[in-house]
Amino acid sequence: MPHKAFFAFIMPSLVAMLLFIALPIFSVAVQSLYVQHERVVTVVETCTPFAGCTKEARVDAEATEKLRNDEPLGRFNGFGTYVDRNHLAVAEIGAIVSDNAGFKDALSRIYNLPFYRALAFTLTYTFVVTPLAMLLGFCIALGVNAIPPFYKGPVIFFSLLPMIVTPLVGAMIMYWMASSQGILGATLQNIFNDPTLSLKSSAMLTWITLLAYGIWHNAPFSFVVFYAGLQTVPHDTIESAMIDGASRWERVRFVIIPHLMPLATFVALVQLMDNFRVFEPIVGFSAEANASSLSWSIFNDLRGQVDQLFGSAAATSMLTIVGVIILLSPVLVRTWREFNRR
Repeated sequence: MPHKAFFAFIMPSLVAMLLFIALPIFSVAVQSLYVQHERVVTVVETCTPFAGCTKEARVDAEATEKLRNDEPLGRFNGFGTYVDRNHLAVAEIGAIVSDNAGFKDALSRIYNLPFYRALAFTLTYTFVVTPLAMLLGFCIALGVNAIPPFYKGPVIFFSLLPMIVTPLVGAMIMYWMASSQGILGATLQNIFNDPTLSLKSSAMLTWITLLAYGIWHNAPFSFVVFYAGLQTVPHDTIESAMIDGASRWERVRFVIIPHLMPLATFVALVQLMDNFRVFEPIVGFSAEANASSLSWSIFNDLRGQVDQLFGSAAATSMLTIVGVIILLSPVLVRTWREFNRR
């Protein structure tokens, strides 16, 4: 293809990527270097004939508004937001190291820092939900592929229901089911004979519930991709394996899985990126007290009733992008090496 034709072919995609990906990321990166202006406070002296004079600190709304209009991005803070207590907490981590605290105590103190608490749940959710959702989707695809054609339509429809339900709505449904009057909450109370047992009051039970919901919601995507991949498995190879006496498990292990590995890499990349941005289950389940994520931290900074912390939200967004890049690097490097071997 001539260079001119190739350039004309990819130009719309390049322009769209520049406008909707590159520029917003650059804007967020710039915003992360600034923090909101402090309110301008003035001291007003009030004198009365009998009580004398008193001084009172008041917010100068006019001066504050003028300052914000003159510098709309806020006050330049450089990388100060990245290293403060609400993010990387460099000073606090240094204090923990200098105290020579034990491993358990140091881990507890680090977990109490907002960013690392959110990062802990985000990584746990990502590394638990991703492989288990892929495994569940693959097993469903194998089962659906083996049933008679007459039953495939209804089974596929019910298998895709978690994907059809909006994530936030699905999380709210889970929240109602886990309440003391819901089917899950009431069943657990009856099983353990404990009327005070609640999935929402225990941090461990809350995490387990959110992880179970994540697996249920993400499995259909893996199912769709793997089921489509199963339709491309060569029948001659399967028949040859059957003639050679291979069992069903051996055919899956030595024929089907190697054939679907490129698709598995694709599914893993998509699921890792999606799960690292976990947000809806936390909001829908009202689990902020026991579980928070990086995306929820961004949302929390932007929903302030008094001040919206744009700089803090932008810094967390940039750290999230860096985290996604680090998370995907091993898979991308492996894919690149396999591509160069061909």
